[in-house]
Amino acid sequence: MVIITGNDAITGLKWSAKVDPSPNPLLTEAGRQIEAYFRGELQEFDLPLSPRGTPFQCEIWEHLISIPYGNTMTYGSLSKRQRTSARAVGGACAANPIPLIIPCHRIVGQNGQLTGYSGGGGIQTKNQLLLLEKRSVEETRHTY
Repeated sequence: MVIITGNDAITGLKWSAKVDPSPNPLLTEAGRQIEAYFRGELQEFDLPLSPRGTPFQCEIWEHLISIPYGNTMTYGSLSKRQRTSARAVGGACAANPIPLIIPCHRIVGQNGQLTGYSGGGGIQTKNQLLLLEKRSVEETRHTY
């Protein structure tokens, strides 16, 4: 993954093999948190974010951040909350410049069906992220 920063905040995340040879403290912390997420040890990112988008997109992205780890919401459900269309919610998710950290993978189609995903690998990656979160939540429930 390539993390893009500006003005001391994360502005983008791209799925790529390219690596920045000179990480700064924010990139180091973002990398640490992303690795912890993939190990199932981190459920909520604590990073400064500054995604660039329209006011509507930014509003949708704020709602995405509020969806709890291991849970999903449908495009239709979020569209009703926002008094807009499911298609408009889908467009905002597709434009999400910081996938994973702004968890657009937690938005699913009607009846839980997986639809598009802006992160690398598309729906396959979305499915893997949801499985990772579900598995982590189940393991936590069984820990005494």
